[in-house]
Amino acid sequence: MSIPQTTRLYRLPKVDGFHNLTLGEEPVPKIKTTEVLVKVHAVSLQFRDLAVATGQYPLGQKDNVVPGSDLAGEIIAVGSDVTHWRVGDRVSSNFATDHIFGDATPETKETGLGAPIDGVLTEYKVLPAHALVSIPEHLNYEEASTLPCAAVTAYNALLGGPNPLKGGDTVLVQGTGGVSIFALQFAVASGATVIATSSSDEKLKIAKKLGATHTINYKTTPDWDEEALKFTKGKGVDHIIEVGGPATLTKSANAVRYGGTISIIGFVAQGDSDVSALPLQVLGKSSIVRGILIGSRQQFESMNRLITAVTLKPVVDKVFAFDEAQKAYEYQASQKHVGKVVIKVSKD
Repeated sequence: MSIPQTTRLYRLPKVDGFHNLTLGEEPVPKIKTTEVLVKVHAVSLQFRDLAVATGQYPLGQKDNVVPGSDLAGEIIAVGSDVTHWRVGDRVSSNFATDHIFGDATPETKETGLGAPIDGVLTEYKVLPAHALVSIPEHLNYEEASTLPCAAVTAYNALLGGPNPLKGGDTVLVQGTGGVSIFALQFAVASGATVIATSSSDEKLKIAKKLGATHTINYKTTPDWDEEALKFTKGKGVDHIIEVGGPATLTKSANAVRYGGTISIIGFVAQGDSDVSALPLQVLGKSSIVRGILIGSRQQFESMNRLITAVTLKPVVDKVFAFDEAQKAYEYQASQKHVGKVVIKVSKD
């Protein structure tokens, strides 16, 4: 195909709400010798996108940013020094384009798409070749677009730390958003027992269908940590996917086993909480509390091998057209979804 000269894209000229999403048209940048041009087929949303749109993202963002961190597409042009990729390859990009392996650094953090640098809510995107990973063959573009943030985060939390998940472990996932659903699926695929929490019985039914052994409605059972301890016969949970933040962290510290791992993913729970006892809770159980800043390209590639081996299919709740980006953000903000919300960018 011919190389396009312009691309339609969204920007956020103001950050007091996603109503500021503005669709425009700009020239497609010329690719450098080590870059590729990707035709974007699909983009998935996360809680982070809402935080960026409202100016509440704690890790910083540029002015007038192109939002979005997660894409799936096909390469339509490659730089002269690119040898590993070919036109027509189906690819995603790592969330932080320069986080190739190892721990995150201040430098790699500054390459996070859709906040410190322009993101992927665009028809065509120039990316460094070293940031790319191949899409699993059994996934379509909409499904593959869900992987870079939510899936890699869940994989890093369960399998990327000092206490990796193993068969027979118990995993507690909070809620039924993107990261939690991927964690549920990875845990089940690895032979673990899953406890899922939600405020919705209907969402918990879906978690059951995906393989959760136990479910807890935290509205009707506010002491869900005590319930989790009952499920584990007082031992506690091996891994907790902690997405609530301060409002749920002390309960997670109570529910985790001695030497277990709490992976801090997000801060979606509303309200303040007294966390003054948390250091003693962690000390008293010698538990590991680990912040997860997505993951590396190497982890993305390892995760894709697992996804391919078990033919795992991401849970896509709803797909919106590119011109309906504001509606997609609105649906993401409603928290009605289970799994992922996706924007279909390309019409072909």
